[in-house]
Amino acid sequence: MTERLRARDLAFLTDETLVTPRHNATVEIFEPGESGFDYARLLELVGDRLAFVPRYRQRLVEVPGNLATPTWVDDVNFDLGYHVRRSALPRPGTEEQLRELVARIISRRLDRSRPLWEIYVIEGLAGGRFALLSKSHQALVDGVHTVDVGQLLLDTEPEPKPLVPDGWTPRPAPSAVGLVAEAVRDAITEPVTVVDAVTVTAEAARRTVARASARTRQVADALTGRRPSLRPMLGPLSQQRRFVMVETRLRDYRRISEAHGGTVNEVILATVAGALRAWLMTRVASLGGTRQMRALVPVSVIDRELEATSLGSQIAPHYVDLPIGEPSPLVRLHQVSYSFQAHAETGRGVAANRIASIAGFAPATFHAIGARVAAAEVRRGYQISVTNVPGPQTPLYLAGAQMTASYPVPPLHDGHPLAIGVTSYDGKVFYGINADRDQVPDADLLGTCVTEALEELLATTTATRAPRGRKKPASAAKSASARAASARTGASKKVATKKSATAKKLAGKPAKSTEARKR
Repeated sequence: MTERLRARDLAFLTDETLVTPRHNATVEIFEPGESGFDYARLLELVGDRLAFVPRYRQRLVEVPGNLATPTWVDDVNFDLGYHVRRSALPRPGTEEQLRELVARIISRRLDRSRPLWEIYVIEGLAGGRFALLSKSHQALVDGVHTVDVGQLLLDTEPEPKPLVPDGWTPRPAPSAVGLVAEAVRDAITEPVTVVDAVTVTAEAARRTVARASARTRQVADALTGRRPSLRPMLGPLSQQRRFVMVETRLRDYRRISEAHGGTVNEVILATVAGALRAWLMTRVASLGGTRQMRALVPVSVIDRELEATSLGSQIAPHYVDLPIGEPSPLVRLHQVSYSFQAHAETGRGVAANRIASIAGFAPATFHAIGARVAAAEVRRGYQISVTNVPGPQTPLYLAGAQMTASYPVPPLHDGHPLAIGVTSYDGKVFYGINADRDQVPDADLLGTCVTEALEELLATTTATRAPRGRKKPASAAKSASARAASARTGASKKVATKKSATAKKLAGKPAKSTEARKR
């Protein structure tokens, strides 16, 4: 008996368009071992680990007449070489060249006639390094039946575990008559499943009409000269993407947390808020009077009402109003921390160290589940999604090569041209910024603003002078704060008054134990 695609997963297929490909991605950078990088060895490793995720050898087949949701069947023509592809940059490849290649690859949809995943091995990086770009469809990875293959490829030791062939042979694909017969049987025995599928299809049709209406309004506004809404980070998507990578140090976030309280996660969100503020102030429209930006932040919880994942927790949506209108970095941090207080008091939260200790590289799967949550919450009206997942703080290896960086690539959802993913690993915190190429042409500047926002928070700690060896922003990159100075000229007294009033307001809010809120 074949397994049918669940109705909730069908939505990821019906909602997929040329401008909204429904896949998650991760970019990982590796230092090859003494023997160098061996593509053949990597191919063997991937083939071996697929035994733990049989869905990665299956493809979707539609039922004639759409009598039921598509069915998962073994791909009788499965070709591992098609899914694990080899590419290269002109040596020595730069980070900018890597980002451009990643942006082009993530812009393309996966081939639905094959298993819904791809891995690109990108060689030629400076210093003999190579990168691994993995793509998995949102209908493929649910964290319940299937985890991301990236969670299974990495080992804690340079020498991978012995390869044990699983002797997999594909089962014959069912005939059209067999698919129809199974659909009729399911309609009789499980009518709720059929109703769910019809509901999802109808909802997809409604959203298609809504997108068409939105495009019509945009054309009408252009013809009449009407200005579009100045609400930041909302707008139609193109078919192309921009990708930005930012590397920071975990100890900097811990230092801020120890000085002012709050968790590392809250410090990261305060950094994002500061970066968005500085970045928007460099734009022509500036902040447009906006004081807050509604952010969706998926969080790990223990909740019997939610579907349990195979990772020991559920993922629930949490909304945070990022205080982008607040000039004080310290007040921004306190406001973000205060927004998480109610969540912490429920007792449902899952400690970061528990997530980081899950076997394998769990961030790959958690980011995939977080993207599913963001997709389900699109109609709730958030402006940006920020997914932060803690990873292990010890080195991991891929076929003998040590992983030195891991950047998540969260998918963009309809009308949301910017998404941010964050992963902490081996003493570093890595930001992956996915942006629409047309709507966010200055995505690189946002990456610079992330670094500066962190430096701004560090300046508020007791040790105001940065430790020796701190890497300063590149001189070629003009300070985003300096670029925004003209927008704040003559307003310093007003800003000081606001800071004082906000600080007095916060002084009356309940304090939170620093020790209890440590990550």
